[in-house]
Amino acid sequence: MSSPDRRAKISAAAPRRRGLNRVVVATVVAVLVIAAAVTAVVVGAQRSSDASTAGGSSLPTGAAGTGQGIVVNPGAPQGAPVLDLYEDFQCPVCKRFEALFGEQLTTLAAEGKVRLVVHPLSFLDDNLGNDSSNRAANAAACAADQGKYLEFHAATFAGQPVKEGDGYTDADLKGFAQAAGLTGAALDTWQKCYDDRAHNQWVESVQTQSEKDGVNGTPTVKLNGKVVDLSGLTRDKLAAEVKAATK
Repeated sequence: MSSPDRRAKISAAAPRRRGLNRVVVATVVAVLVIAAAVTAVVVGAQRSSDASTAGGSSLPTGAAGTGQGIVVNPGAPQGAPVLDLYEDFQCPVCKRFEALFGEQLTTLAAEGKVRLVVHPLSFLDDNLGNDSSNRAANAAACAADQGKYLEFHAATFAGQPVKEGDGYTDADLKGFAQAAGLTGAALDTWQKCYDDRAHNQWVESVQTQSEKDGVNGTPTVKLNGKVVDLSGLTRDKLAAEVKAATK
């Protein structure tokens, strides 16, 4: 679907966007000791085909190009299936998904059983009337430069506001960077990267590309390019799907 050109700019924060036009219902069911289910309605926004020119154009560590996700474990062995994870840091269902599957995905990546590619999205800014998704995605990209994407990702979802739409302050995001293990010079480097919005054009391009690729709700998980059905998904089922996809 084509969409009108966007003229967005960042001043002290990130761009806000207009035009609500998609409703996606995402259901995640996971089994721990007993079954736990959560359902959320995610309203997406009409996006432009061109990324904003605001902010910096540099790619975060692990991203191969414009619109492409960050590979958090580039040393994964040949034959490991590619697992793409699309999430918006303001998405309540994404927080629940992280609580249920985050540790498993981190372990799969650490053990080289998947090549984990993360795509931080920002479409909920349109629906919620703030810029927290964009700023959190920028902050996460800066954490990736320090090799701390997953740690920052976990800390941000753990600190997600109870009320959807309250968003994150800049101080919140810095706190998540510290919780991810960034201190001293590494934290200073993260801070400059974040203040400069060094990766904002990449952040915007990831959102644009995800729409072109048919991703219009979060969380979305793809395994070797095929969307994983989250309805009835359990840790055992996910492990089995990864095993089946391994060459």
